[in-house]
Parts: sequence; C-alpha cells; structure tokens
Amino acid sequence: MILADSHRFFRGAALAAVAAFGLVVTEPALARQPNQVSESFADLVDKLMPTVVNITTTQNVPQQGPRLRDMPQLPPGSPFEELFKEFFDRRGGGEEQKRRGTSLGSGFVIDGEGYIITNNHVIQGAEDITVIFKDDTQLKAKLIGSDSRIDVALLKVEPPNKKPLPAVKWGDSDKERVGDWVIAIGNPFGLGHSVTAGIISARGRSLNDSLDDYLQTDAAINKGNSGGPLFNQDGEVIGVNTAIYSPSGTNAGLAFSIPSNLVKQVADQLREFGKVKRGWIGVSYQSVTDDIADSFGLDRARGVLVANVTADSPAAKAGLKRNDIIISFSGQDVLDLRRFPRVVANARVGSTVDVVVWRGGKEVPLKLRVGEQEEADKQNASAQGSQKKPPEPDQQITSTIEQLGLTLQKVTDQLRERYGLSDQIKGVVITKVAANSPAAEKQLQAGDVILEVDQKPVTTPQEVTDLVAKLQQQKKRSVLLFVERQGDPRFAALRLTK
Repeated sequence: MILADSHRFFRGAALAAVAAFGLVVTEPALARQPNQVSESFADLVDKLMPTVVNITTTQNVPQQGPRLRDMPQLPPGSPFEELFKEFFDRRGGGEEQKRRGTSLGSGFVIDGEGYIITNNHVIQGAEDITVIFKDDTQLKAKLIGSDSRIDVALLKVEPPNKKPLPAVKWGDSDKERVGDWVIAIGNPFGLGHSVTAGIISARGRSLNDSLDDYLQTDAAINKGNSGGPLFNQDGEVIGVNTAIYSPSGTNAGLAFSIPSNLVKQVADQLREFGKVKRGWIGVSYQSVTDDIADSFGLDRARGVLVANVTADSPAAKAGLKRNDIIISFSGQDVLDLRRFPRVVANARVGSTVDVVVWRGGKEVPLKLRVGEQEEADKQNASAQGSQKKPPEPDQQITSTIEQLGLTLQKVTDQLRERYGLSDQIKGVVITKVAANSPAAEKQLQAGDVILEVDQKPVTTPQEVTDLVAKLQQQKKRSVLLFVERQGDPRFAALRLTK
C-alpha cells in the first residue's frame, strides 16, 4: 500500500511540475520505464495466454493381471475349482495386460506454422500427444525431435483453417539479471492455464549434467508446469520451466528454467535435423589451479589444461598438444572448467573457430574445425579393438621421494596385473603415498602412473628423482606431474617441501 501510494504521489507531482512549465505531456510519456515494476501483469498476460498450451499424452503401460499360480489350491473336482478358473481366465489368465497412461505438461508456440516447444520428459514414450489451447481447441501433435540431455522437445500441429497461430517472441536470456521480474504460465496439476510471477534468483545453475546452465526463479512452479515458458516483463520467452527442487514435490521457491538462447539453438537443430548435433574437439582436460598456472608461467588460474589429445581428432588436426592451456575458444575467454564443455558442445558442427592456447610461455593462435560428438563414439570403439603390445619383462626398480611422499616403481607385468594397467602404458607406477604429504593433498594414490614430470616423459623412478631434484635446485615452488589413472589422464601440481 505504501509503495502504491508513493507511486501515485510522485506521478501526480510529475504532472504538476510539467504543467507549471507550460508543457503538454500525455500519459504514455510517464509509462513504465525499463526494469520498473508494473502495477499489474494483467494486460501482458492477456496477450501471452494464447501462445501457451497444455499438453496431454497417452501411452500403453504394462499391467500385471492375476497369476494362475495365485489361484487357491482346491481339491480336484471341487465345485469352486471351475469358478476360480473362470475368474482368472476372464482377468487375463496371468498374462501381462496394458492400460492407457496419461501425463500432463505445458508448452508454447514458437512459430505460427504450428511448431511448439515443451520438455522431453513431458512427451517421452508417448503414443498420442494432444495440445490444448486457451480457447479449448484441441489438436493432435507430431513429434519432430527431442533431446533428453537438454530436456527439450519440438512438436508440430496443423493450425485450424491454415490460420497462423499466435506465437511467442524469443528474448535474450544472457541479458536477464538476477532480481529481474519474470512470469511463468503453465498447467500445474492439470488445472489449466495458470500464471505465477517472481524474480530470477540465480543464474548458471548446474544440477546433473556438465551442459546444465539453468536460470533459477522463485516463481511458483509445480508438476504440470514442465515445458511451459518463463517470460520477462517485455513478454519475451527467456526460459523453459523444467525442474523444481522440493522435498515435498511441490513448489518450494526453487525452480529451474532452461535459458531461451540454448532452447532456441536446440529447437533450430531439431527442426533442421530432427536431432541435436553437439560439438566435439577430441581432448580431455582439467582445471587450471594456482599451482598449475605457476608451473606453466601463466599470470593466473584460467583456461583448461589439455591432458590428452585423441588421434585424428579435430584438436589433433588443429595442432593442439598435451600441456596446452586453452584460454580462448571461438572468441570467448575460457574462464574455468565448468563452462568449457557447454562452449564446445554449443559450437556449430563443421564450423571453423579460433582457438588460443598458452604454450611455452606465450599465446599461440590456432584454427579448429568443430567435429560432432558421434565421431568420438566411433573412435572409442576403434581404440578398444586395437591390438595389444607384448608384455615387458619385470624390473624391480623402486625409489622413494620423501619430499613428495611418493614411493615409485617402474611399470612391470606384475604391477600391470595388480593395478589393472593396460599393456600399452609406459611410465612410473606409484606404489605408496605417504599420509599428509604433498602427493596425498592432491589425492594421488597407489596404481597411478606418472607419465611426465615438468612436461618431460619419464620411464624410471630415477628419472623422476633427478627431475624433482633439479627443480628444487632451481628453487621452484611446485612440480607438475602428468599422471594416468585407469585410462584417465590428468595433471597434478605438487608443492615442493624444503
């Protein structure tokens, strides 16, 4: 009430002041400015309601009927024997039956030709999909394509009388800020079109997947709202409501929406290809810590450190190497490991992008042609079918580096069997890690294989010892190890104790 009265007071004062100077100002001149809270969303909701739909799906759900072995054991020839047998036969005789299951969700029209966005989990496994509009018009929908990882599906209906359907306008989700007002329209609990409002509570939320990049909102979202739109104050779609966080399964003020920029990109691919083509470059990588940045002479911890490059991959063809730190990809600064998978996956397959790596103390520009993730599956299958190399003879050479807390031994057949090492791997095996040591701090463990020390290959414990001693003489603060654990390579920067 205080806010409303203040608004009317200042509005009247403004009009009086304008009149005092002899100026003529119409009401629209004092319309809501950007980011100013509206007194009501009613006019906006009236325009948006026709673009939002309710979605119902049906599917055959297995249902187990009574089993013959559950029939009571009766004396042969008993008058009840035929009665029970007839009952069980009539109920299916123990065979699996099917019934029609129904699920409810929401969606919205993105194109007047009848294209509709919803969540993949709303229509997954559906045999029939029906779209219900605000005026109760019901249309059968066809599934164009879906993506379970982002949880988006694209549907198509035929507009009645070939008249274009009212469609939403896309907003730029990257421009939305924490604290901005938002409106959610959907079909909670199957009740029909309902509107809730709130603010953006957080950005960049990740729940289960490296590609997650949710907007968090406190607008009330419940079961049935899934697939519905999240609008900004200008009536533009900035997200798709897809998940809630609640111990009770109902609204608890924590709801998550897929950003519109990502949804639009997925929808375009579903419309063009019927599936989503994700970018792939063929590298494994890890975070750059302060110790790793110091070891590579980088000004600060940023980018991602390349631990391995797949042979004949886009990265290999572009000239990327192990020990490179990717600091820029497709014109975007690579800030950390969390965002990098999304940047690569969202890159257009077949496009050529600029990549900048930190190598040998300087920036090196490269050109990379983005591949498709399906290529990774093919190459992995090919690698699994490769021939094994003959085993090496056992050589019991052991060394201990107390400064790091490591006991080391050259790779032998006995150690391969003990730790499940591949026949191809060469290096120095860690057989013991001292408690509270620099190695323990970096979570190294017995069975890890050291492949490089200070970016130099090693095959014997003595080589590791000599390189560590050399770094200590140079008064280095840490030593960079390149290790492999069960086929997973990574870097570890260990502090050098005095």
